Amino acid sequence: MLTAPPALAPLLARGALLSPFRRPRPDAAFPRTRLVLTGLRIDLARLAAYERVCGFPTGADALPPTYPHVLGFPLAMRLMSGRDFPLPLLGLVHTSIGITCRRPLPATGAYDLSVRVEGLAPHRRGTEAAVVTELRAGGDAVWESRSTYLARHRTSGRPAAHREEERAPHEPLPAVDEWRLAGDVGRRYGAASGDRNPIHLHPLTARLFGFPRAIAHGMWTVARCLAAHGTPDAAVVRADFRAPVLLPGTVTYAARDERFELRGAGGRVHLTGDVRPV
Repeated sequence: MLTAPPALAPLLARGALLSPFRRPRPDAAFPRTRLVLTGLRIDLARLAAYERVCGFPTGADALPPTYPHVLGFPLAMRLMSGRDFPLPLLGLVHTSIGITCRRPLPATGAYDLSVRVEGLAPHRRGTEAAVVTELRAGGDAVWESRSTYLARHRTSGRPAAHREEERAPHEPLPAVDEWRLAGDVGRRYGAASGDRNPIHLHPLTARLFGFPRAIAHGMWTVARCLAAHGTPDAAVVRADFRAPVLLPGTVTYAARDERFELRGAGGRVHLTGDVRPV
């Protein structure tokens, strides 16, 4: 049980220091701890900054569907930076998120927040961890997400089936808008969300990790798409992160019915997703 969200910077530093000693594998032991933060109140100024950088309207007494992920991120980092988490935090790739929002979430409400590691699974490129975040109000589960994070390493063989291979190909969605992304998007989102991973902040720090320029946060890309697409009060959202978005850059937002995607130069797909009512 926690009384306040943990500070992110020390957790990121600890995870970075421990990363070289990790030996990821899908059958490794993982932490079974469920971290719980009770009586959580929303910082409305921070929420407004998040809404502005992601394109959501400001001032409404309602949380964007992606915002509870921001609230739970420090708890997730505490678990994933611990000595008992088997995957290296450095180089860990956020590959997907599924969100279930069961009702509107008042920004002025009080919530109980919990985060746990659901398990590890083999992936054709390494080992994937699933992290579940839950938001409760008045004892009722009102929001839940399941994120997957990939640690890349050599594998002895390909899993018999994987969601990427089972997904049927589809025609590109029709373009709706073109977004020119400034080079400071990562810094602005990092300030609003607390996620100041160096790959998102500056070209120099991003190059240390193999990127030619800073890249946009994956959760910024899905939030920006949902701000454009819109979501019902009770919704199920699914998003898969396919390729990094370099900053600055230009991307195409495309959508039809419940589906959306983000494409870059040459039609490269950065993000795919869909929104459905509960």
